[in-house]
Amino acid sequence: MADERRILTRDQHSISRRQISDNALKVLYRLNKSGYDAYLVGGGVRDLLLGKQPKDFDIVTDATPEQIKRLFSNCRLVGRRFRLAHVVFGRDVIEVATFRGHHHKVNTSKHISSQSDEGMLLRDNVYGTIEEDAERRDFTVNALYYSIKDFSLHDFHGGLDDLDAGTLELIGDPETRYREDPVRMLRAIRFAAKLDLNISERSAAPIRELAPLLQDIPPARLFEETLKLFQAGHALKTYHLLREYGLFAPLFPQVATLLTKENNSPFERFLEQALTNTDDRVAADLPVTPAFFYAALLWGVVEKRSRDFANESTLPPQDTLLLAMNEAIDQQIKTIAIPRRFTSDVREIWLLQDRLPRRSGKRAERLFAHPRFRAAFDFLELRGRIDGRLKELIQWWAEYQQANAGQRDELASHSPAVAHGSPADDEPSERAKPRRRRRRSPRRPKEGAA
Repeated sequence: MADERRILTRDQHSISRRQISDNALKVLYRLNKSGYDAYLVGGGVRDLLLGKQPKDFDIVTDATPEQIKRLFSNCRLVGRRFRLAHVVFGRDVIEVATFRGHHHKVNTSKHISSQSDEGMLLRDNVYGTIEEDAERRDFTVNALYYSIKDFSLHDFHGGLDDLDAGTLELIGDPETRYREDPVRMLRAIRFAAKLDLNISERSAAPIRELAPLLQDIPPARLFEETLKLFQAGHALKTYHLLREYGLFAPLFPQVATLLTKENNSPFERFLEQALTNTDDRVAADLPVTPAFFYAALLWGVVEKRSRDFANESTLPPQDTLLLAMNEAIDQQIKTIAIPRRFTSDVREIWLLQDRLPRRSGKRAERLFAHPRFRAAFDFLELRGRIDGRLKELIQWWAEYQQANAGQRDELASHSPAVAHGSPADDEPSERAKPRRRRRRSPRRPKEGAA
């Protein structure tokens, strides 16, 4: 890796101000006109050089968060581990960071850092120079700075050469950097999948050994990281890389127990279908939801535990399903804090898999009106690509969705109450419970009555 700054003038690189959002330019220009250095940095610069349109534009400056806030009335300060300024333009948020310094160079009580015994940075409000900031970046391809002052491009660690070579290279000693922030291992996977880069041998070497450090990361942060990993259009490749580098099991320990060396079990084929479907939807600019991803990811666990509960007890199938669902979610949120609004949807998608086979009478109409019907049907279709027994059920529901009201009544009147492999009992949520008759209190005799 290069150790000296390489500066490319405007005519030596491909980045143009026309490619940068108006709001990012407003922030860059105001900082610059107020006497501060201001650079576009990181993924925005990297993606522009690769011919991609960035989703976000991040800015770095020598102004402190408090100074930034005084310049922008639409600014709010966020973050504990490292203080950041968010300049808000409606839904567009421009993130502005102060140049980071080395955490071992601490001269004041205000700019402090803290590390755990394992070397993980717990607090990191240490400010420095652009050179120090570049050293603190994670990967060389992210240590690229675009100056609004003269439109020059600054490369501190050979990131341009690594982009040309298709290599993802960590800055500094890999083990130390991963220990400082174990999420960097996940970022390596994400960038490798997204940018089609190969993780360098030295950067990859410590990952398998240090993978358990992910267990020390707050579950809420890991939820946000999994969204970046699996909902950015490269879910299938990300999944394979996580498995290759031993990072899948710390994130999804229950699911990892179902994986095989051959990667060809019915559940693994189902999961790959689900991930491919997610990538296709992102490519088509269609919405994707964490609920559907986690429903697919944990489905194999639910099926297995439901069978286990059935073998261990005399409970009806609906109850074993409920037990398995609860256990799968309760165990997963210990590692990744899936918000309740998503776990509720996950449960409904699973419960509807049990209800969709029972479509006679008015059941089909009620199911079709359910707010999670479409997600549940898409989930059923994914299952059908692996389990051929579901073909008739999927075809029936496809016809039902295309039919008019009269045709739907006709379909429902000729449908079986239960499809192959489905329990005969009605679902617990709709099972009619006998009403208990209230016992009347004995009448008190009227005063004076015999």
